[in-house]
Amino acid sequence: MIDHVSLIVRDVAACKAFYDAAFAPLGIEILHHVSAEESGTVAYMGYGPRADGRSHQAGKPSFWIAGAETLDDAISSAPMHVAFVADTRAQVDAFHAAALAAGGVDNGAPGVRPHYHPNYYGAFVLDPDGRNIEAVCHAPA
Repeated sequence: MIDHVSLIVRDVAACKAFYDAAFAPLGIEILHHVSAEESGTVAYMGYGPRADGRSHQAGKPSFWIAGAETLDDAISSAPMHVAFVADTRAQVDAFHAAALAAGGVDNGAPGVRPHYHPNYYGAFVLDPDGRNIEAVCHAPA
């Protein structure tokens, strides 16, 4: 159901140190970085199980953090992001259309996001409270 979650944090260095330490016993570490230029907003760090681990999700970041200069910036830039798994690209398209019809605000039309990986096909909407909600399909076209 849930593919990944992102949090906007006020102090990236403090949160990075916290999550690095807390996740180390679980074999979780930073696996991917997305620049502000790539995301269109702020830079993100993606945590997940080590690629050499035994987890079936090894090598896939599922928990992301990004920084905002102030709490107001964090709130205005959707302080929480949740992405839901879609089995097909058609489901992503249908999610986006249904969410807009239900009053959501477009935050990224359906399409490939190659800066995440070559088959990443997602769509983003803001819910009524401004949270960034996504549907994502990782399968090839």
